[in-house]
Amino acid sequence: MIEILAVTSPIYLIIGLGWLLTRNGQFVKADMRVFGKLVIQMALPALVLRALLQHPLGEVLNISYLAAYLCGTLATLAIGYLYVRRMLGHGPVASAVYAMGMCSSNSGFIGYPILLLTLAPVAGVALALNMTLENLIVLPLLLLLMQRGESQLPVWRSLQRSGSQLVRMPLIWALVLGLILCVGGWSLPAPLMQTVNMFANASGVVSLLVIGGALCGLPLAGMGRRIWPVVLGKLVLHPALVILCVWAFPLAGLPQMSPELRSAAILMAAMPMMGIYPTLAQAHGMEDVSAAALLMATATSFFTLSGLLWWLR
Repeated sequence: MIEILAVTSPIYLIIGLGWLLTRNGQFVKADMRVFGKLVIQMALPALVLRALLQHPLGEVLNISYLAAYLCGTLATLAIGYLYVRRMLGHGPVASAVYAMGMCSSNSGFIGYPILLLTLAPVAGVALALNMTLENLIVLPLLLLLMQRGESQLPVWRSLQRSGSQLVRMPLIWALVLGLILCVGGWSLPAPLMQTVNMFANASGVVSLLVIGGALCGLPLAGMGRRIWPVVLGKLVLHPALVILCVWAFPLAGLPQMSPELRSAAILMAAMPMMGIYPTLAQAHGMEDVSAAALLMATATSFFTLSGLLWWLR
């Protein structure tokens, strides 16, 4: 167990340092938004582009990983949405926001640094696979659900709005460029590749500091009953359903994944929700609940991830 804590502790120590520096005034919340924008606009796209360029197309488009992770994620989304809608009595927009917290992992800010420490050979592949699924399928579907619930627009109009939001994201362009280069067997010129490497190397520590700073001052009082369904859905239900798919899909005829990729898929599903979750929920007036859920899930994930790493070992 000491070895497991040696892996997870540095991640949460850096998050804690970001919280402490913001709490003590060395940084302010506005600084963390700037750092976060740097990571989202530059560092994460560079990280994904490098991951795509460093691995063969067969690894980047691992059908077994994509199918198992996507099915586990969509099952979590459906169960979370229906539970909040039917059992808790919330409307379609709130149900979609809750479901987003349950099924959208923080693959880039927390998942990749943890995989880098535990499963370094497949960390880049898992990041590229997750980013592809989350940004091309899961996130557009969630945005569509929220927009449909709020405005009752026709499906085609909601799809148009979701698509316009996505095409403005540098991460999408990095994914498209990386896949084109990967399919063509091309590489970037050495000066450009070195530039990509420099931005990609900055993503790990900066992203963790941003998470810590963003968590500083978030409200928790009176939020317990409202956030625990999201926290349990994210840290328990999502990885459990991905584990089920990882084990069951080879029986259905899909190729067997390597043990490292199986562990990577399970760990990615067990990460707390993505850092932009409160930002996306803010447009629908649910920033307080989503921010509190993010804080509680990030703190609780230290224990759940440590236990999961021990089990996987």
